[in-house]
Amino acid sequence: MSKFVVIAFPNDARAYQGTRALKGLHLEGSLTLYGMAVISKDSEGALVVKEAAETGPLGAAVGGLVGGLVGVFGGPVGVLAGAAGGGLVGYLIDIINHGIGSDFIEKVSQTMLEPGATAIVAEIGETWTTPLDTRMESLGGVVLRTWRADFEDDQIAKEIAARRADLEQLRAEYRQATAETKAKVKAKVDEAKANLEQAEQRLKIRLDVLQKEANAKIAALEKQVADAQADAKEKIRQRIAAARADLDARSAKLKQAWALTQEALAA
Repeated sequence: MSKFVVIAFPNDARAYQGTRALKGLHLEGSLTLYGMAVISKDSEGALVVKEAAETGPLGAAVGGLVGGLVGVFGGPVGVLAGAAGGGLVGYLIDIINHGIGSDFIEKVSQTMLEPGATAIVAEIGETWTTPLDTRMESLGGVVLRTWRADFEDDQIAKEIAARRADLEQLRAEYRQATAETKAKVKAKVDEAKANLEQAEQRLKIRLDVLQKEANAKIAALEKQVADAQADAKEKIRQRIAAARADLDARSAKLKQAWALTQEALAA
């Protein structure tokens, strides 16, 4: 499992020194950097994006988190990096879907109190916290961490289960319905089936996103281990094993929900 880090600095100059240090830690194998963006607090107290995360599977999670942070704290809509929905609710969903708690958001807010404060937002894999903390603290940075936990997987699986149960209940009701009520119950059955089919499409999209992101992470880790010094290779191999195990566990849950959906739709 990876982590999100927000590394706050008093100004842009220190933050960009931090980005170079973060890339250096990746090169030496002390951590794995998956995606990174830079945000700053303007004179009106809003967060704005100074450097967006790269597009593609590796930067998507950081982009979503940054978009959520900027939306929650206020900022020009035109500079949002990867926000999933409009309005405060959409921004909160972006944050919650990645398992970010209100306590972490509060810490970010308290750390970036002054206009001009600038922060790196990144997704990383790390074996030890000391290398990042030591390097960033030497530059005047404050490191905040939280584990990434993708609640969207569980939400989709629960939605599938609820809609499948609804369809099965209505089918049972239809079998017991009288001639006078069959047409109304049949309309409900058709609607429930359509709802389940829509949920199935979201499930398929989620599986595809999960697979692409995991493959991109594993490819980045394999490149990193190939370029790393001998003393760092084993730690990176551990991250590769963890990434593969995480993919297997998460995709198994979604594939099971998909199989049950197919069974329900075919009945």
